[in-house]
Amino acid sequence: MPITFPGPPPLSPGCPPIGLESHRIEDDQILASSMLRHGLGAQRGRLNMQAGTNEDDFFDGAWCAEDDSRAHWIEVDTRRTTKFTGVITQGRDSQIHEDFVTSFYVGFSNDSQNWVMYTNGYEEMMFYGNVDKDTPVLTEFPEPMVARYIRIYPQTWNGSLCLRLEVLGCPLSTVSSYYAQQNEVTSTDNLDFRHHTYKDMRQLMKVVNEECPTITRIYNIGKSSRGLKIYAMEISDNPGEHETGEPEFRYTAGLHGNEVLGRELLLLLMQFLCKEYQDGNPRVRSLVTETRIHLVPSLNPDGYELAREAGSELGNWALGHWTEEGYDLFENFPDLASALWAAEERKLVPHKFPNHHIPIPEHYLTEDATVAVETRAIMAWMDKNPFVLGANLQGGEKLVSYPFDTARPLQETPDHAIFRWLAISYASAHLTMTETFRGGCHTQDMTNAMGIVQGAKWHPRTGSLNDFSYLHTNCLELSIYLGCDKFPHESELQQEWENNKESLLTFMEQVHRGIKGLVTDQQGEPIANATIVVGGINHNIKTASGGDYWRILNPGEYRVLARAEGYNPSVKTCSVFYDIGATQCNFVLSRSNWKRIREIMAMNGNRPIRLPALAWQGRG
Repeated sequence: MPITFPGPPPLSPGCPPIGLESHRIEDDQILASSMLRHGLGAQRGRLNMQAGTNEDDFFDGAWCAEDDSRAHWIEVDTRRTTKFTGVITQGRDSQIHEDFVTSFYVGFSNDSQNWVMYTNGYEEMMFYGNVDKDTPVLTEFPEPMVARYIRIYPQTWNGSLCLRLEVLGCPLSTVSSYYAQQNEVTSTDNLDFRHHTYKDMRQLMKVVNEECPTITRIYNIGKSSRGLKIYAMEISDNPGEHETGEPEFRYTAGLHGNEVLGRELLLLLMQFLCKEYQDGNPRVRSLVTETRIHLVPSLNPDGYELAREAGSELGNWALGHWTEEGYDLFENFPDLASALWAAEERKLVPHKFPNHHIPIPEHYLTEDATVAVETRAIMAWMDKNPFVLGANLQGGEKLVSYPFDTARPLQETPDHAIFRWLAISYASAHLTMTETFRGGCHTQDMTNAMGIVQGAKWHPRTGSLNDFSYLHTNCLELSIYLGCDKFPHESELQQEWENNKESLLTFMEQVHRGIKGLVTDQQGEPIANATIVVGGINHNIKTASGGDYWRILNPGEYRVLARAEGYNPSVKTCSVFYDIGATQCNFVLSRSNWKRIREIMAMNGNRPIRLPALAWQGRG
């Protein structure tokens, strides 16, 4: 039976954004009459453009004209005939200045030479803009205008003449650029491409579960501060239990409630996996039968509701970013990296301080600690499931970031090469992530033209989810930043699904790269919490409750040691190949004499044991 998901609601009469914020409109399509300096040029006049750390550098937070003349303008060339229905204006992103345009005229042209002004029938029509520098203001034209170019002529402003902008328009002809045409994709997947409220999300997950009851399960990992359940979808051929030998994978989204594309991609991924599994797609069937997949579309549902109320383009850069209580969830985790490095400097690692599974500091677990209820729920979930690989989907930039996020000179994780491989597996399969010639969303490209970067080199911070996952659990966690526009218009969801679909699947498949196996005793009983040590990588992992383990590794030959309390360690050589599919590497550990001696001592009340005198003969 074909699967039918709820269809999208009727579109509103207004047109979608043409793509200044998302960077679909390129820098050379934006022109201005003048600029105050290069860092305030026309290309900086995009909605929600963020200033760099130094506001007086090449990356300031708006377009600003060189003086206070009313003759200045900023124009956009859509490179096609477009039906313009409105504009969204915003002031300058700045900690120092309060610059924003309060009124403006609008003009249109087909050749950029002859301009027709928007009139109310007898004179040029004045439109009213912003009342502060951050809040976007929507101006809808009473009647749409059809043209190729649009120009804004600011007439009054607060502070200096500075503006950020988005234009609303429907294309009426194909774009006059061969390359842009190549990138316009219509999805052939029959999925529900729309934004989902909390209620809609719950309903969609229920529909997927009803369509594919044998491979899906809905559960929640806890509640938000406002009491909304944080829903998860498990997709596996045996939902509800950890199968020995099967790795666990997670995608999460919505740590920041206003970064919504990840939420929709995970809802689309649920639908896609369900449909393709039922249709017998061998790649999807293999993923589902050999992996336990967990998808959590909204870790901060309270923040999402705030952002959604404002709407796709009309929330500012920060609305809904934090939780109801004001926490940034991504960096609300214990800072274990600083604790590890302090212990390393005192030469305490590994004999007195571990290099893995570092315990959570006690002060962090107290009831009055500054920890979000959502963070506590996420940590409990991470401890409960033996995750091997995961990624959190974010927004506002387009790249993949990997640990460490905590800044320290020359500090890479022991798994640096593996993290780079994992990051490249996503970025290189994405349709546009490695097109870094355009630069970053807000500053220069930080990824050396690869679409990947170590977090600390780009955006250093302590207590990140990624660093915590690496140092407290077995799970390698990365952040995937999906695009410049945190809250894309509904009309862009099809394209974004196509941009990310192959990446989402390829990254999941990396959980099957490296070595895996069982650690048992000589009677075949599994040994939980055994330590797996890979030679040359100073970061160990532990076996799950069933004695099974997975260690993601790049291709190569490795000396691997398994050890457990009360057992003799065992070492073997394990090879990893380029093909997907982890190499089986099992260990059988024999009980050590020390365990037996301790048992005898315990039976003897832990008193010293008198050995026969003969036993000491021959020891000189």
